[in-house]
Amino acid sequence: ASSGIPNYPEFVGAVQVDGVLVAYCNTNTEVQPRGDWGREVLEDDPQLLSFYGRQCEVQPSLLKDNIKTFEQLFNQSGGTVCERISGCEWDEKTEKIIGFILFGYDGEDFISLDPRTLTWITQKPQAVDIKLKWDVDRTLRQYYENFFTDPCPKWLKKYLDYGRSSLLRTDRPSVSLLQKTPSSPVSCHATGFYPDRAMMFWTKDGEELHEDVDRGEILPNHDGTFQMRADLNISSVSPEDWRRYDCVFHGSNMSFSIQWQRQSVNVVFWFQFLPQSFLLLLSLELL
Repeated sequence: ASSGIPNYPEFVGAVQVDGVLVAYCNTNTEVQPRGDWGREVLEDDPQLLSFYGRQCEVQPSLLKDNIKTFEQLFNQSGGTVCERISGCEWDEKTEKIIGFILFGYDGEDFISLDPRTLTWITQKPQAVDIKLKWDVDRTLRQYYENFFTDPCPKWLKKYLDYGRSSLLRTDRPSVSLLQKTPSSPVSCHATGFYPDRAMMFWTKDGEELHEDVDRGEILPNHDGTFQMRADLNISSVSPEDWRRYDCVFHGSNMSFSIQWQRQSVNVVFWFQFLPQSFLLLLSLELL
């Protein structure tokens, strides 16, 4: 599949911490740190920089091998994309560490590793043969077990130490209820929040609504924060019932609800702790 971008690299690798890009590489570029604290980590830890450099050298050929295998399973040839995403999540309070690895093919999940049993879970029926092969590969199993218990959490803690003020910050959103005309949907729009672990939905009498609700994706703002929306169709709602509807926003370390009354907005905050995460993203596109 062509990206549509001239000279787009065949291979792209990235390191993210809580969605923040801290380093990347591609077919034509060696490892490049991003951000002040990401640069400090790699300058102070040359072994970590060397590891990323080796990954950027060996992963293209490994992903190409995966593509050949996946193409045979799907009876395809050419124009495909393969992704490998691996990393770990660590809860500072419980110190519980959960690793993850996922392979994607042509933009869809293909096969992932269960960190508890270290066995593979198929997201596509074509992945069954690979699961049977990888489940009995002791070398592969040992590699991921070691990766989840030692280097990955160690790197995550290091990144948190260096980037704590940025990574652990919580930016509260600005929230608006908008309606173009009396008969058009009511749009609940939140912008300026960070991090991007958030969800928004409408409730009626405290119960979440699924019908007549259109949820938008979480989108980035130019300043590194995020925005999202949830639209409610109120064409069949009588004015006396407006007070029964609330827009609810759940974000990292915050949550609030807004009641649709057209004339007033009520905001209530509460706080919670969510684990931090480390993500290593590798993708290969064959043009």
